[in-house]
Amino acid sequence: MSPLLYLVHRIPFPPNKGDKIRSFHLLQALRSRYEVHLGSFIDAAEDEQHLPALRELCAEVFVARLRPRWARLASSRALLTDEPLTNAYYASRSLTEWVERTVAARGIQRIVMFSSSMGQFVSAEIAARTRCVIDFCDIDSDKWRQYAQRHRWPLNLVYAREARVLERTELDLARRFAASLFVSDREAGFFRGLIPERAERIHAVRNGVDAAYFDPDVPLDAVTVPAGRNVVFTGAMDYWANVEGVTWFVQEIWPKVRAQHPDANFLIVGSRPAQAVLDLASSPGVIVTGGVPDVRPFIRASRVSVAPLRIARGVQNKVLEAMAMKRFIVATQPAVQGIDVALPADVRVETTPGTFADAVCARLEQGGVSDANRAFVLQHYDWAGNLASFMDLVAGERAGPSSAAAA
Repeated sequence: MSPLLYLVHRIPFPPNKGDKIRSFHLLQALRSRYEVHLGSFIDAAEDEQHLPALRELCAEVFVARLRPRWARLASSRALLTDEPLTNAYYASRSLTEWVERTVAARGIQRIVMFSSSMGQFVSAEIAARTRCVIDFCDIDSDKWRQYAQRHRWPLNLVYAREARVLERTELDLARRFAASLFVSDREAGFFRGLIPERAERIHAVRNGVDAAYFDPDVPLDAVTVPAGRNVVFTGAMDYWANVEGVTWFVQEIWPKVRAQHPDANFLIVGSRPAQAVLDLASSPGVIVTGGVPDVRPFIRASRVSVAPLRIARGVQNKVLEAMAMKRFIVATQPAVQGIDVALPADVRVETTPGTFADAVCARLEQGGVSDANRAFVLQHYDWAGNLASFMDLVAGERAGPSSAAAA
């Protein structure tokens, strides 16, 4: 097998959260055809235990240790320059030097980068003599723009600056590299509008769901959750968009649900809950679990999965996973905007607290499961089918704007 360089901003194992799910499946596809040399970061001590398993998957693994506190300080210094805060946060001389050594020593001809922050490690000289593919996933600059709209001074100014500078960086990377990838046709189309002269290099590669894992009929370990009418949200609970979303749900929507169903419970399931999330547990019927080894029992123990995100880009894995588990979904438009196929009727999209609450109550009263939601995931979000196009793009066997799957 020929060698390939794979650069990821967070180790792609285990596949237990949004970005790691996608980066892990890309790795699995790449190692089926290439000898993968992985360069990545570790930003949490608990990830150290996963390095042996990761090394079993790759020919070589280089890890740069990132200390979040120091990285944030280094990032703030970028305010004095034209550099994105994101790039400064992930700056690493050791990783830069490893990339240069590895490309030279291994005769690397193909490089895959996961997220815009990893583009800085591939110089213009290296890019000129290799085939480079960057998976932006979604348009991070626009996410920062949304943050700016939701925050007050002075953070709104910082976030607006990051949106502006990061967009310039994204466009520069798209000009330099052979292919730029996004999780949906919507994201890819939006980006083509920003850089029409490179439209033929911009592609959509949809996410997938491990439907065998997220199968409601698979036996699971029992968990202690209240019986009855449960509503669930899953996600990393130190991520600002998730924190803002569940806070809005508990403050504006949940009282209306509880008024109709006093026995209902809202399960907030996810790692590292911020203090604002922990405080929500004082509200009637709200349970904050913190990190759990397996989210599936909590999804299965709930009648409805909600995605009350008001800031989002790309595809939300939490929505697809709950659909695979045959749960009814109630979501905001931003939470499902990355799904570029007509949604089944068992996914309700609501924009106001009143209509959102009414939709949740209707699903709680309905009971049962949604076969239509699982069928939708099986048809449109299969990893094997979607990654076939990705592998063609890495090999250079596909040209022109494309989607990884037909609608």
